[in-house]
Order: sequence, then structure tokens, then C-alpha cells
Amino acid sequence: MQSRIAYYLSHQHGLVLRRQALAAGMTSDEVARLVRTKEWVVVRRGVYTLRAHWESLDRYVGRPRLEVLAASLAMRMPHLISHDSAAYLLGLPILEAEPRLVHVTRFGVLGSRTEHGVKHHKAPFRTDQILFSHTRPVLDIPRTVADIAREHGDRHGVVAASSALRQGASRRSLELAAEPMRYWRHVTAVRRAIEWADGRCENAGEALTMLLLKELGLGPVQPQFGLQEDGRVAWVDLRIGRHLIEFDGQYKYQPIESGGYADASPDEIIWREKQRQDWLCGFKLGMSRVVWSEVQPDAWDATGRRLLREVLDTNSRFGTDITDLAPYIIRRRR
Repeated sequence: MQSRIAYYLSHQHGLVLRRQALAAGMTSDEVARLVRTKEWVVVRRGVYTLRAHWESLDRYVGRPRLEVLAASLAMRMPHLISHDSAAYLLGLPILEAEPRLVHVTRFGVLGSRTEHGVKHHKAPFRTDQILFSHTRPVLDIPRTVADIAREHGDRHGVVAASSALRQGASRRSLELAAEPMRYWRHVTAVRRAIEWADGRCENAGEALTMLLLKELGLGPVQPQFGLQEDGRVAWVDLRIGRHLIEFDGQYKYQPIESGGYADASPDEIIWREKQRQDWLCGFKLGMSRVVWSEVQPDAWDATGRRLLREVLDTNSRFGTDITDLAPYIIRRRR
């Protein structure tokens, strides 16, 4: 019995179905005891994993991915993993949706419905959009970007499209995935996501800040703007005119052993940031800083008003032309 359970766990991404455990000779009471003693974790109804495996997975990608695999494994009807769920399997960074559902696209299903945390979609797709990831059939990255934008709107769409471009997808491939959706609901969100996305944004926070700046309509936004002088180099997340915008994520201040990338104490990092900002502003540039809480929906408008005020203040002091910075601008990609 133990060897059969071990086989399932090793061949199903650390998962075992209740029906498989019973077929292997376990009783319902034995399964219940393993769950009660927390040796097994219920990933979803009727699907389990070992606690050690569950606790080894991160909350933002690893666990959502396992939940997708569990739902797919438990389903008996033919399906493709799609939308947010495909992104988790394909390694495409996205914004987490609330509530977090498992999304599948079904063959011949009329309309969309949600049952037991799984949203079933009906939408035509091309056979060349199907690929396999983690042994499961999924819709590819361009189609996933379009599905996410239609499902969740501009914020999620721009983040997903920027991630796809950053990972090497072409803008044309995203456009081709959207072309058959010409008359589908919410296709305008897909078009905006493709047009406004930029692969130079290094994370979701930068992509959201860029979207917010574009909504302000003050002019072109340049991600990853760099200056250098006398051996000193500094990159800034975003530039609009002579105003710089830096997205400050928490990982910048967390040590490597805690999942961040700080190579010094928080005090030292903050001191470096102050010196860097003073040096950049010495070129007659303004600067704003944005944190994660400020690009959430409940703070979106207030953050937009603050950035608009700060950008316009920089414009009034220094103008918008950066011709004088030509000798210092770094022309290569970061």
C-alpha cells in the first residue's frame, strides 16, 4: 500500500486522490486520521499532499500552482487549464485575483459557470495554442494574457502582458492571440493591455505604476532609465519628462536569507537610497516613490493625484526636455 501511495505522490506532483488512496488499500478512517494529525494537507476536496511538501511551497506561486494541479487531477471531463491557472503552471508572473479560482476551458460547454472553486469557460481556441506544462494541457502564454485581461481588466492584463514580453513573447504574438476575439466581451481590455504593456518593467509593482502614469496622460513613460557620470551608475524604474518614479518593494530591504535581495542592513540600504536620490536629483530631476499599498484599487486614485501633483511640480521647475542629459544617459538595456 505504501509503495502505491508513494508512486502517486512522485508521479502527480506530490498529490494523491482520495479514490486512489482507497484503491491502494487505505480505509476512510486512515485517510481521516492522516488529515486530522496534519500529516496530510487537504489541497482541495478529495486531493491531498504531504504537509512537508505543502510547507515547502511559497504562498504566491507554489501553493496556487499545486491547487491548480489538484483540481485538474480530480476532474474526469476533458479540459484545458487556462487564464490565471495557466499562468501559474507556465511560470508567468501575474496579479493574484480575488477570489482565487481555478480556471479551465472546456470542450463544448455552454457559457461559464463556477463550481467548487473551479470556473469553467467556453471559448474557441486553436489547437496550436495548446501545450503541456507539469504534464497537464494548458493554453499558451499569448492566449493566457488575453484571457486574463478579458477576465480581470486593465490592471491584471497589463501585468500579465508585461510579464509575457519580459519573458520573450513578442507583442505580435499577443496581438495574434487577440485577433479572433474581435467581437468578444471585454476585448478592449485585451487591446489596452497589449498596447500599454512593457517588458522592461521588472515586476508587477512597476507595471502597475507605469499603468497609473499612462492613465494620467502626461506623456510617454520610459521604464528603466539610467544615468552615469564619473563611474557612477544609477537606474530608475520609470521616467516621465524630467520626473523619475521608483517603485519600492519590500524585498529591496529584506536579506537574501529571508527571500529578499538586500546585501546590507535596512539602515544601510536606506542611506544608499538617499545618496542615490540626491545624486539623481542633482541633474535637475524630480522624483517620486511608490509602494505596493499605493497601487492597490482602494488607493489608486489618491496615488494618481499625488503623482500628478509631483510631476507637474517638476515640470514647472525644470520643464520636460532632457536634451541636456544626453551625455549622461545610458543607451544600453539594463
